[in-house]
Amino acid sequence: MENLYTEEGFDANQISVVLVNTSHPGNIGAAARGMKNMGLKRLVLVNPKDFPSGAAIARSAAAVDVIENAVVVETLEEAINNCALVIGASARSRKIPWPMLDPNGCAEKVLSEHHENKVALVFGREDSGLNNEELQLCHYHVQIPSNPECPSLNLATAVMVISYEIAKLRTKTKNITVPKEDDFWDQPKSTIDDLERFYEHLERVLIAVRFHDPENPRQLMQRMRRLFGRIRVDEMEMNVLRGILSNVEWHIDRKNQ
Repeated sequence: MENLYTEEGFDANQISVVLVNTSHPGNIGAAARGMKNMGLKRLVLVNPKDFPSGAAIARSAAAVDVIENAVVVETLEEAINNCALVIGASARSRKIPWPMLDPNGCAEKVLSEHHENKVALVFGREDSGLNNEELQLCHYHVQIPSNPECPSLNLATAVMVISYEIAKLRTKTKNITVPKEDDFWDQPKSTIDDLERFYEHLERVLIAVRFHDPENPRQLMQRMRRLFGRIRVDEMEMNVLRGILSNVEWHIDRKNQ
């Protein structure tokens, strides 16, 4: 059987599976097992309720190495700050629609970008998933189709489904060379860390020019996040945007002197 870790043209180190506030350590172990089954190995845990844990080790079976090498952080921002593509699992539609992928589309997006960009696949809490603020940190949301009578998937099952779609697509397309956007794009994509600093700067300027009222936000910043997340701004474009905002601030300060 082909080794999905060492398959030529695939770099598992570029793809992180991020679990947010997982309650039961057994789910962490089962998710790690599913990841390794399908050739993924980088696990990041955001403020888990019980970890390290013997239950996680027990449920991981042959994926103990994934558990032992898991990175534990306090916040989702910390987990994804160096990623240029972040996809969050969401079981339901949100008030503000976000770019949505199905599992196969998610796999296509991951495989087309993982050589040039670090990628994060984010999964939420067992009982409530990802909250709105966490979902707004993602470029895309992925929804796994399920029976409406039982729409909620177990956390480890959801991780397994997405991991399987990635493995399946790799097997299907391993001998086919498909041009990717980053093959001809002249600048790398901005990371989540870059985007978060930009959103803070943008909000500050919008308040200064009295376009944005924090007391009556009208979901403005959420829509700005959706806009720029959909565009996938590169580093040079980000520098231009930050330069424009800085110039606006300079003129405001000069006018107020």
